[in-house]
Amino acid sequence: MGRTPIYVIAILATLLIGYGLIRKIDSEARPKAITANKTEERYKNLRELRAATTDAQEHYGFVDQPRGVTRLPISKAMEMRLQMAADPVAARSNLIARVERATAAAPKVPEKPSQFE
Repeated sequence: MGRTPIYVIAILATLLIGYGLIRKIDSEARPKAITANKTEERYKNLRELRAATTDAQEHYGFVDQPRGVTRLPISKAMEMRLQMAADPVAARSNLIARVERATAAAPKVPEKPSQFE
């Protein structure tokens, strides 16, 4: 009966150490509470994002000005799509031409001449 109390103490010590480690990891991994300032900052960011996307959906603008790629309002794009539905062959060739122009490689920037030339 000499070893039983030692085993009981060792098991209890192991369980207590494990419990302490779990508590420590839990306290470090738990995210910080969301404060009123953080909540207001998130709402402000959401309002800015919605304003930017609304502007992009409802107004004309350039996507890539040097290449001549523009952005259309959704209503105008839907009208154009309905007009193109009347002649699908022309719509396809028009779409392919626009995609090729939009995805064409940008012209190379001329290299500066070497000072030794």
